[in-house]
Amino acid sequence: MTTSTLIFSVLVFALVMALSLAALSQWLPNPGRDRLARLTTNLPDQPQDISAWQRAQTRLLSALLWFGPWAAGLSGGEGNTPSALRLRFGHAGWRSPMALQIYFIGKTLLTLMLPLMAWGVLEAQASATSLTWRMTLVLAAAALGYYLPDVLLNWRIQRRQLALVHAFPDALDLLRLCVQAGLGLDAAIDRVGREMRHARPELSEELALTGLALRGGSSRADALRSLSQRVGLKDIAALVSMLIQADRFGTSVSESLAVHADALRTQRRLRAEEAGAKLPVKLLIPLIFCVFPSLLTVLLGPVVVTLTREFRQVV
Repeated sequence: MTTSTLIFSVLVFALVMALSLAALSQWLPNPGRDRLARLTTNLPDQPQDISAWQRAQTRLLSALLWFGPWAAGLSGGEGNTPSALRLRFGHAGWRSPMALQIYFIGKTLLTLMLPLMAWGVLEAQASATSLTWRMTLVLAAAALGYYLPDVLLNWRIQRRQLALVHAFPDALDLLRLCVQAGLGLDAAIDRVGREMRHARPELSEELALTGLALRGGSSRADALRSLSQRVGLKDIAALVSMLIQADRFGTSVSESLAVHADALRTQRRLRAEEAGAKLPVKLLIPLIFCVFPSLLTVLLGPVVVTLTREFRQVV
């Protein structure tokens, strides 16, 4: 495979990924935007014309809804898998009903299209590559297309959970201040969620959903358990258990929040120290395979050249 063919394959793959991400961000329903659109379309002086792009978007969404169940069955989305996937999508912050179908559709299309693209590129170089090498690359492209959505989903989950871990100690301090000022725990959760919507939007969204569940009639224990299930972090699960026990046994919520906030900060500092302790071991690999060979070449190269010339003269 020549360099130009490899560059062309990388560019085509990057184009497909960019179009998929643009479609995912554009076609996922936005409840706030839909509600605003319904309000504006009900005004008497508002024109009722629909652009061609909106009509095409509506038709594409209907096509995705028709194609979604077939893609889910083809990608192994039967049985108990959708519930586990919905939980993972909740951890990633993607709660739209269309997210699961777009995930299965993208996984199916990438699994089918990437091998076809790889086969088309390799057919142009049929004389330069053997059949075994071509089949290996096609199977590798199929595996890449199948596992790439999972990799992106795991990356999104880790990024969001890291942001939540960094935000929770400050949120616990604000909760403790609100409780000490006289607010109840339900009102304190709602107030902290509104105050942190600009600094920590991920945590603000989770607290807002918890406040909505409390105002909707759910018990405090059920709302807090739902928060722990949506976040999927052990630290938050421990916080939820502590709040439920404090509410059940009547202990001081403010003191419990202060102790747990200190524990979260201590764990965060220990994680940072652990990552710093692992750094020298991780630096050994680039040092051994990259830095040391270059250093030895610079230091011993002239000596080897000189010894080679001397032995030639002796011989």
